[in-house]
Amino acid sequence: MLAYTHPACLEHDTGPEHPEQPARLRVVLDALHRAWPDLDWREAPLARRGDLLRVHAAELVDEVLAPVDGPLLRLDPDTVVSPGSGRAALHAAGAGLAAVDAVIAGETTTAFCAVRPPGHHATADAAMGFCLFNNIAVAAAHARDHHGLERVAIVDFDVHHGNGTQAIFQRDPAVAYFSSHQSGLYPHTGGIHDRGAGNLFNALLPPGGGGFRFRNTWLDTLLPALDTFRPQLLLVSAGFDAHLADPLADVMLDAEDFAWITTELRAIAAHHGDGRMVSMLEGGYNLEALAESAGAHVGALRD
Repeated sequence: MLAYTHPACLEHDTGPEHPEQPARLRVVLDALHRAWPDLDWREAPLARRGDLLRVHAAELVDEVLAPVDGPLLRLDPDTVVSPGSGRAALHAAGAGLAAVDAVIAGETTTAFCAVRPPGHHATADAAMGFCLFNNIAVAAAHARDHHGLERVAIVDFDVHHGNGTQAIFQRDPAVAYFSSHQSGLYPHTGGIHDRGAGNLFNALLPPGGGGFRFRNTWLDTLLPALDTFRPQLLLVSAGFDAHLADPLADVMLDAEDFAWITTELRAIAAHHGDGRMVSMLEGGYNLEALAESAGAHVGALRD
């Protein structure tokens, strides 16, 4: 297994009291270094402009990378850029590119990208929901276009629906999107009847449903659909804000649930894609729960 990060991802300053803070990445890195001192860490490269333009409009790329005049600039009520944000966003997207290259080359079967800012809310032309570039979408488009893969799956178990990822690929049958997310929660997208080009699979989780509901939803609906798609590469938007301690949602999972879904996904990746699986950090806003959950996820990726 390989792990990717970059110090620049800590320089994305969102201001005091913002939920998506540098401490999130610090606790994940600390937890992984403590648990596995021998984990093979790689420095995330910078994404290139052409990599971003596969999924993003040039105007958004320019907006995110423009020099910031002052400490903070709000792109929307929740989404902030600072002088270090552009470089952080380039390395966050670059981590997914490098990880995809590594698993396709056979250097590893699994990889985890410990990066921020997160990405799955960013649409083709708008940064939103704490997200600047859509890191997982950049990685999927790279796998499709650069490596010629015909079936790339994106699995998203963040408690919020990845509206940006869905919007980017909803007419692209080469990339299928599978998401479980809390009903009635930001960004209020991801209905069960959204099918796109037959490549969208959304499942709603009720507040307070817990691990039993989460696991049954995946077993009954999403995992069979993923298996039928036969992904040559499995990409994961790994958000841990469905944890029972998270302040932004109420799905009530624990770390064992994240280990369980990771193990189930690895079995499908092994069956159809030679085990190739790349995971990228998304949400998770209780620091202790985030560290524990990310550790459980990475532990299952390593086993």
